[in-house]
Amino acid sequence: MFTILLSSILLSSGTVAKPDTLKPYGALPTERQLKWQEMETYCLIHYTPTTFQNKEWGYGDAQPALFNPSAFNANQIAKAAADGGFRGLISVAKHHDGFCLWPTKTTSYSIASSPWKNGKGDMVKEFMEATHRNGMKFGVYLSAWDRHDEHYGTPAYANAYRQQLTELMSNYGPLFTSWHDGANGGDGYYGGHEGKRIIDRTTYYEWHEKTWPIVRKLQPNAVIFSDIGPDMRWVGNEHGFAAETSWATFTPIGLNGKVAVPGATESHNAESGDRNGKYWIPAECDVPQRPGWFYHEEQNSRVKTPNQLFEIYLKSVGRGASMNLGLAPMPSGTLHENDVKSLKAFGKKIKETFRTNLAKGATITASNTRNADTKTYATSLITDNDRYSYWATDDTKTSATLEIKLKSAATFDLIQLRENIKLGQRIDSVVVEQWADNTWKPLARATSIGANRLIKLEQPTTTTRLRLHIYAPVAITLSDFGLFKEYNESFAFDTKELKKQTGFKLQTTGTTDKAYITDGNPNTFATVDDQGVLVIETNGATSGIGFLPRQDKKTSGIPTKYRISTSVDGKKWTSVKEGEFSNIKANPILQQVFFETSNNTKFIKFEPTQFIEGNELTIAELELYGK
Repeated sequence: MFTILLSSILLSSGTVAKPDTLKPYGALPTERQLKWQEMETYCLIHYTPTTFQNKEWGYGDAQPALFNPSAFNANQIAKAAADGGFRGLISVAKHHDGFCLWPTKTTSYSIASSPWKNGKGDMVKEFMEATHRNGMKFGVYLSAWDRHDEHYGTPAYANAYRQQLTELMSNYGPLFTSWHDGANGGDGYYGGHEGKRIIDRTTYYEWHEKTWPIVRKLQPNAVIFSDIGPDMRWVGNEHGFAAETSWATFTPIGLNGKVAVPGATESHNAESGDRNGKYWIPAECDVPQRPGWFYHEEQNSRVKTPNQLFEIYLKSVGRGASMNLGLAPMPSGTLHENDVKSLKAFGKKIKETFRTNLAKGATITASNTRNADTKTYATSLITDNDRYSYWATDDTKTSATLEIKLKSAATFDLIQLRENIKLGQRIDSVVVEQWADNTWKPLARATSIGANRLIKLEQPTTTTRLRLHIYAPVAITLSDFGLFKEYNESFAFDTKELKKQTGFKLQTTGTTDKAYITDGNPNTFATVDDQGVLVIETNGATSGIGFLPRQDKKTSGIPTKYRISTSVDGKKWTSVKEGEFSNIKANPILQQVFFETSNNTKFIKFEPTQFIEGNELTIAELELYGK
C-alpha cells in the first residue's frame, strides 16, 4: 500500500515513477517554485512620482500632476530586459509613496489623477503587454507601506490594501509573482499631514489569514516573495549576493515567539538558509542596476557593467537563488542608454559563456550507480541538458566519486553542478580534483548545490580528467555537470564621471580615526561625536556632497535624515538642503546630495538629524563634487 501511494504522489507531481524510485529528502519545492527556479533571472521596475522628485523613497507628498512622462515606452524597457537574458519583469504597481500606476478604485492618488494620457492610462497594463510581447513572464510589486494614505495604520487601510491586491491579481493576466517587501510604517505625508505612523507588523496586515490567500486563490501559480517567503525569501542584503553556503530550505523565526511575518522576523539566517529547514524557501537576490532603485541623473556613470552583473549572477543564480535586477527609467519614461547598453552586453556575455558545455561527450565513471545493470540512473544523464534526469547512488552509498574523462583537453574557469531538486536538496558538499603532473590535485570545492551551483575558478585551467568527491546524508543524486569558459569583451560607458573636489579640509574636532574619512578605503570608518556634525572647508565651488556609511553590516551611527548648511566665514550658516537617506539600512551605498551654492561659499556643514541607532556619526568616506 505504501509503495502504491508513493508512486501515486510522484506521478501527480510530474516525476516518472521507477521500480525503486528514490525517497525524497527533506522539504520539497512546489510546482510553482520549480517554475520560478527555472526562470533564474528577472527585473523589477521602479517608476513613480518619486522618479520626478529625484528621491530614493517618495514621501507621499508629490502631486499627481507631477507624473507626466514625455516619452513613456514600456516596450523599450521590456526589450532591454529581454536582451539581457532576463525571463521576467515585475512592475512596482505601488511603492511606499502610495501612488498607484493603475486606475484603482481604492484611492484617487493614482495614475487616473495624473495628466498622463489625460488620466485614462494604465501603466501596469502597458508593462504587462510589453513583457509578454518580449517573451517574458509578468509580476507585480505592491508596497504594504503607504506614506500618502490618511488611513494608514487603521483597519480601513489594511482592507484597502487587500482590495488593491485583489485588483492586481484579477486584471493583469497570469502572474509569476506577487512581491511584498518588509518596509512598514514610519515617517510620511499621510493625508497631507506630515507625521509618523507605527503599526504592529505582526498583526496589522493579517498576511497569513487574509492577504496571501488572495494570491493563492486568484493566482495559484504565482510565487509570493517577502523576507520570510512563503515561496522565496529575501537574501538579507541588496548587493545581489547569496552566501557561499545557501540552502533552499529555511525555517522563518518570528519575533518574540510570534508567527513570522514580513518585517518582523529574525533574519540572521536569511543569507545562508537552514540545512534541513522546515520549508522549501530559497533565496531571491534583489539588487539595483544603479546604486539606487530609482533613477538619478548623477548615477548615469555608475550603472553596473556587464562584468559586475555577471559576478552577481554567479553569486545569486550560481548559488541556487534567483537574480532580481532593479531597472530605473528616466523621468521621460525610458531607460538611459547606459542601462540599455549594459543589459545587452550582459545578455551576450551569459549566452556566449554558457553556449558550449566542454564536458559534453565525456566518459564518466562512478564508484557506485543505482541499478547499475540498467541505464535508469546512468552517469551519462548528467550531461544531457535535462535538469531533472540524474545519476544516483544506492541508498547505502552517501559518498561517491565520479571520474570524468573529457573527449579532449579543455580550458575552463567555471564548473556547474545541479541536483534534481524534485527530490530535495541532498548534497552537503563536493570536492573537485584535476589530473595534472600524473597525480590528482585539488581544484575546487562547494557546498549547498541545489538548483544550480556555479564555481568560479581563480584562473582558467586546462585538463583532460577531473574527479568529483560527493557527500550527502542520503543517496546522492546529480542531474547536471558542466564546464565553461567565461566570455569577455571590452566594454565602456560614454558618460563622464562626476568631478570630485580635492584638497578640502575637515574642521571637525572630537573625531575618532579622522583620517579614515578621506583614505579612499570603504572598509574603514571614523566616528564623529557631538551628534556627528561635520564642518568642511572647501577648496573651490561645490555642487554636492557624497556620504558613504559604514560597510561592516552594523547600523550604529548611520544617519537616516540630514541637514546641509553653507557659510562664507564659518560662523553664520544658511540651510541649503534637508532630506532623508532612504533605504540606507538595507542598501548602505554612497549617498549623494546635490545643491546650489554661491561661488564665495567656503564652508559646508553636514548635520545628521536622525540615526538608525546611536547619536554619533559613523562615516566611511566623504566626497565633495565640484561645479
